[in-house]
Amino acid sequence: MNSMNWVRGFNATVGWVAPQHVASKLRREFMTPRELPPRDWELPLLAQAERVTLRFGLSALRWGSGPAVLLMHGWEGRPTQFAELIKALVQAGYGVVALDAPAHGRSPGREANVVLFARALLEAASELPPLKAVIGHSMGGASALLATQLGLRTEALISIAAPSRILTMLRRFARYMGLPAQARAHFVRLVEEKAGMPAGQLDVTRYQLDFPGLIVHAVDDPLVPFSEAEAIHEAWFDSQLLRLEQGGHQRVLADPRLLQAVLQLLGEVRHTPSSALAS
Repeated sequence: MNSMNWVRGFNATVGWVAPQHVASKLRREFMTPRELPPRDWELPLLAQAERVTLRFGLSALRWGSGPAVLLMHGWEGRPTQFAELIKALVQAGYGVVALDAPAHGRSPGREANVVLFARALLEAASELPPLKAVIGHSMGGASALLATQLGLRTEALISIAAPSRILTMLRRFARYMGLPAQARAHFVRLVEEKAGMPAGQLDVTRYQLDFPGLIVHAVDDPLVPFSEAEAIHEAWFDSQLLRLEQGGHQRVLADPRLLQAVLQLLGEVRHTPSSALAS
């Protein structure tokens, strides 16, 4: 029996006897990211970055100058995972700021969740010029969409490999970890309490998405099904969906078609009057 099967068996057995205990333990593990070092191919871009600390302690990296583009990585991710996209944006004349999410990199905290990611984007936006675009990968994409519902203003938004509905992802994770039904319910409730928002509200079908957008997702993504991208696209009237047959969950970030689609979208909104954005 491999270690994952052992963990599932343990959760399934103990979850019947002590569902709250197992759910509480899994909630802490679920919200505590591991620190994963940058890969070798990320290091040159990291060396070129300017490290900045925002007013409330969030850390970020900055490249270039020009209209501001704000980036948010995914769970256990890093700003430099956007390396190819950052280089393309800077070459095209944009100023890029990429956050270390809460409890990631040099940003403070031990635990994180999609609501904290979203509030971090709001904090960063309050210290930056008006945003040309916000780009998020995976949980970063989900948090960017949520942040717009909490007051974030941007001319365009790009969601990459992001889930459409957080409750679905929580239930899928709890089942994968072997939790029985009662323990799964406790797990979701504990996550909601910690995040300070019902998971059912974190659903793009409930959002008002009144800005141009691009949704990018690979069909072979093993972590977030492509159907999540279709659900976001259906709920978001002014969005384009870029379907990639290959790219998985991470490699998609360097796909030349993604880079081209992002630059094309930003070019299309380049001359949008600010009065139209405020209406």
